[in-house]
Order: sequence, then structure tokens, then C-alpha cells
Amino acid sequence: MDKSKQPFRKSKLSFRRRLPPIGSGDRIDYRNMSLISRFISEQGKILSRRVNRLTLKQQRLITIAIKQARILSLLPFLNNEKQFERAESIPRTTGPRTRNK
Repeated sequence: MDKSKQPFRKSKLSFRRRLPPIGSGDRIDYRNMSLISRFISEQGKILSRRVNRLTLKQQRLITIAIKQARILSLLPFLNNEKQFERAESIPRTTGPRTRNK
């Protein structure tokens, strides 16, 4: 069979496996802050399993560990880095003003 007539095949070399983000020696625990902090966004949200490239079991354990760390106040529930700046306040009037002559 001629190569031009063969159906399109994906080459196996183009697919590159990525290494898992959690090694075999890493223990998923609420006290392991260096590990947990990798799976939290800048806003303090838990990243999805697709973004983390974790297995279902690992994602469940990470989620439980993050929630336990939040309850024990090792992690904040929200990570608001922006300081709320108050706009210049305009003085309010409570009623009609009368001018003194």
C-alpha cells in the first residue's frame, strides 16, 4: 500500500506526557502548605482537576485538605490582595439648607 493512500494517523511522538504534579513521596495533608498552595488560585479558589492534572482521588484529597486548612485558619477563605480605596466622600445634606443673611 502506498503511503499517500494510508489513512491519517497521529504520530505517537507528538504526544508528550507531562509529569504528575504530586510525586509518590508527597503526602496530601492539611499541614503540607507548600503542596496545597500550588493548587489554589490567586483569588484563593481551588483549581479544577483539568488545570491541576490530578487524578480524581488526588483532587478529592487536595480539596479536603484545603477545606480543613481553611477551617483551622491556616489558609484564608478569600485572598483579597486589593486594598479597597474609598473615593473622596461628598458631604451629605439631610434637609434643605437656609442661608443666613
